[in-house]
Amino acid sequence: MFDKMPKQLSQHQQLPLHYLSLSTTSISPPWKSISNHRRLPPTAAAAASNAAVNDVPSDITIHVDDATFSLHKFPLVSRCGRIRKLLAEVPDSERQTSIELRGLPGGADSFDLAAQFCYGVNFEITAANVADLYCASHYLEMTEDYSNSNLISRAGEYLDTVVCRSLEMSVEVLRCCEPLLPLADDLRVVARCVDAIASKASAEQIASSFSRLEYSSSGRLHMSKHARGGGSGDWWAEDLSVLRIDLYERVIAAMKSRGVRPESVGAALVSYTQRELLKKTRPDHEPRLVVETITGLLPLERFAVPLSFLFGLLKSAVALDCALSSRLDLERRIGSQLDAATLDDALIPSFGNEGDTLFDVDTFHRILINFSQQDCDSEDDDLESLFESGSPAAAASPSQSALFRVSKLVDSYLTEIASDANLKLNKFVAVAESLPAHARTVHDGLYRAIDVYLKAHQGITDQERRKLCKLIDFQKLSQEAGSHAAQNERLPLQSVVQVLYYEQLRLRTALLCTGSSAFPDDDAKPAVHQSWRISSGALSAAMSPRDNYASLRRENRELKLELARLRMRLNDLEKEHVCMKRNMDKDKSSSRKFMICFARVIGKMRVLVRCYSTASPSPSSSTSKQLQGEKIKQHNL
Repeated sequence: MFDKMPKQLSQHQQLPLHYLSLSTTSISPPWKSISNHRRLPPTAAAAASNAAVNDVPSDITIHVDDATFSLHKFPLVSRCGRIRKLLAEVPDSERQTSIELRGLPGGADSFDLAAQFCYGVNFEITAANVADLYCASHYLEMTEDYSNSNLISRAGEYLDTVVCRSLEMSVEVLRCCEPLLPLADDLRVVARCVDAIASKASAEQIASSFSRLEYSSSGRLHMSKHARGGGSGDWWAEDLSVLRIDLYERVIAAMKSRGVRPESVGAALVSYTQRELLKKTRPDHEPRLVVETITGLLPLERFAVPLSFLFGLLKSAVALDCALSSRLDLERRIGSQLDAATLDDALIPSFGNEGDTLFDVDTFHRILINFSQQDCDSEDDDLESLFESGSPAAAASPSQSALFRVSKLVDSYLTEIASDANLKLNKFVAVAESLPAHARTVHDGLYRAIDVYLKAHQGITDQERRKLCKLIDFQKLSQEAGSHAAQNERLPLQSVVQVLYYEQLRLRTALLCTGSSAFPDDDAKPAVHQSWRISSGALSAAMSPRDNYASLRRENRELKLELARLRMRLNDLEKEHVCMKRNMDKDKSSSRKFMICFARVIGKMRVLVRCYSTASPSPSSSTSKQLQGEKIKQHNL
């Protein structure tokens, strides 16, 4: 009976790839159940056509985990090198042989399929069992050395020709490899799937990019507007979310090396992180591992992931007490785009002891330092862009506008944390001083934050109050804030005097500018220019000439700020001048009307006098005329 079996077992080579059997009439193995152990039933057709084989008693018992298999030696020995070696160590005198296979990849299910292959039973290779079959055939040594087209070659061929051509099947096989590690990694099953996923994702991205191209009116190719921000080629991001973090890390690294867009990688990371951190049934160490791994996988490009996601990742890292390197990396990334942050993003909860502040001030302070360093590095580019254009839009470089936005964020942040009773003065001052002096054009927000701090910490000393108020440039307060500061009893007396002094200077400057505009012949205009030179040029003149280029850069920033301040003041004065001019015009028009009426009255009086004089001549004039007539008559005589 066993002499015919090798010829029948060799016939399965002619079947399709995913079928590893002779046919439905192949020889069926005589499995028998022992006590309550697992029973592996043969196919019905095989059992019916090979009933004679079932009468042959089993001569080997194989134990795999909790399952027991009663089989025959010859079908197993003809294909399994490991079983052949184990049986060679057993004496021939033993009629019934028992073998235990410890650590078989895939367990009893994998051995079930391998035994069916040895007996020629039909079964289908799928993406769900190919990894188990490949690793189990390697463990059982079912190679070409013992039989042609053995199980390991069939499973490997299925991996290369079927699985690696589909991204979904590669992901499924990769997920099935999780319990098979590290053997699946040593056999390059994981590497094949990872490379297949990366190449397919890259190809999908290229195909989607070509599909979004369109011709313009001039005949040039360009990306369509409605598809520029779309992610139609990133459907694979959701499929990858089922992978374990270590395998997911390898897939993302392979995608980066294949040139997948940073935006696509960032979207996939956001989707995976949100799904993993929301899982409830997981070991305590896994969320920390997820956060640290995702942090290391973030693209280097700015704005590849949303800033709110970076802040959320940082808050999770603080809560889970992740590695310091991961937290510092997140702080550096956030600092590079801090100008787009909101107050809710910046409020990072503190998870320290009871005496700590409500929010993590130290973390936000380090973020501000990273932003300041990045801003200093970009000053060269800002200076070049400033001199390239003389338009008003170029007066404030992108870095300068970012500074303005961050200064508003810092002032709002200080106002929010100022009421915390555990907030120390040195931390408050450190956050306020983290930005350069030219970042704030108006100090109203900083004054409001300091006022809240003074109100919440009434026990601080006068020296600490003076130290705190030195942060405010009272010359940069608005009129409303200056009026409030002049009446604020919580401020030191020296600060109140400064407020009153600058208010007086502001009033004087406004009067001088008004006078110079109303009376252009006066010498008030040079005085205004002189005061402007003093306020803007004193700082640059007092600076050390160690680095001329840096000093010119700082002076340029000061000049820009002073110009902006003067423009605002000029607008206010122009409004006042227009109002005064209107009032003067009204006064002039009323006086002109009075003079016109008075002149008309005088004119009418003169006309009346002339009419009266012509109508009734005086006697002196009539007598003189008579005397002249008499003289003429006498002369004629």
